Amino acid sequence: MRRISFRLEPGGKWYICSMSKDARIDAVIAKAQPFAQPILAHLRELVHKACPKCEETIKWGMPSFVYEGKILCGIAAFKQHAIFALWHNDQLEDPHGILSAARTAMGSLGRITSMEDLPSDKIIIAFIKQAMKLIENGVKRTPKHPPKPKGKLELPDYFTKALKKNTAAKQCFDAFSPSQQREYIEWLTEAKSDATREKRLDTAIEWIAEGKIRNWKYVRK
Repeated sequence: MRRISFRLEPGGKWYICSMSKDARIDAVIAKAQPFAQPILAHLRELVHKACPKCEETIKWGMPSFVYEGKILCGIAAFKQHAIFALWHNDQLEDPHGILSAARTAMGSLGRITSMEDLPSDKIIIAFIKQAMKLIENGVKRTPKHPPKPKGKLELPDYFTKALKKNTAAKQCFDAFSPSQQREYIEWLTEAKSDATREKRLDTAIEWIAEGKIRNWKYVRK
């Protein structure tokens, strides 16, 4: 559903504001625990109030809000708490010490168990507007864990032998990029048991022979 409203810009010009609503988020809120439903609904409305041009979507199974093509924030609910996650959390000014106090729990505002756990609407909106400004200025999110340098790519003997027995798989695997090859190798070597490894090996050879990368199911068509 898409709501249409009109807003007045600082220069005195009116523009059409389209508040996009994603039915999947309606479903997430409806299925949430009763305590979480008003929390999620309220946060959702605050995001649209602060950022009328944002778009709704689902990212990593989490209701998310996108601004100018970049993730702005997201909401989620669990059995006993809900969360509100600002994508640029660590780069926001926090004069009230709210964000810093929340870093012991998932999300920017910590564990939210009731409406009383939320800071004022004014504070939340201010955080959202800060995050919008960072996106507008092209500021990238600071990664929590800087990527570690990758070690040398080594194929396990059992994988090398399996590839040699399947010409199509061998040719496709050799044509994969180093990162695509690594995804298969890590998937195999991380198996906890021989049985799991053998099952993954059979699946890997089948997929590779078809030219499929490890995470082919998640590639947008």
